[in-house]
Amino acid sequence: MRFEHLIEINSPAAALQGVMDTFTREQLWRGLMLKVMSPERFDNGPQRAVCISPQADQVQRTLHFGEHVLHDVVELTPMQRVVFTPQAHGELAPIRLTVSIEEPQPRQMVLRFVYEALGEQTAEEASFNGYRHSAWLHADRDTVSQLREWLGNGELSRAVN
Repeated sequence: MRFEHLIEINSPAAALQGVMDTFTREQLWRGLMLKVMSPERFDNGPQRAVCISPQADQVQRTLHFGEHVLHDVVELTPMQRVVFTPQAHGELAPIRLTVSIEEPQPRQMVLRFVYEALGEQTAEEASFNGYRHSAWLHADRDTVSQLREWLGNGELSRAVN
């Protein structure tokens, strides 16, 4: 299973018209790092997150969603890509998420979200993929909305701890 979508961050037309605030690559990266280091700040994030031995190119995390605890490793390619790889839990195939910053043309920036199953899915599990795709797209749009809010209030212009 592989699902991919793009969300436009900066539009050339909007930039020329001054319709919306435009992100710099650095501000967008800061927002992605908030998603890595402080995911509980996002509406669809865990109630609590613990980052274990963060390094420049990798962070190990423990995420608490109520009674459910998930572990993942996040690989960082600064200013370019974040890869979230969960540990297997139960009998479900883990789903890796890769988020890449792309600039297809001048004044345009997009985020590419790629979800990939790591291993074979059962027929029952695969039957839910349509719902998953819809939920992931909605969650990713919510993330971008939150980043836009933080851009507007200046939070993404400050350093991320």
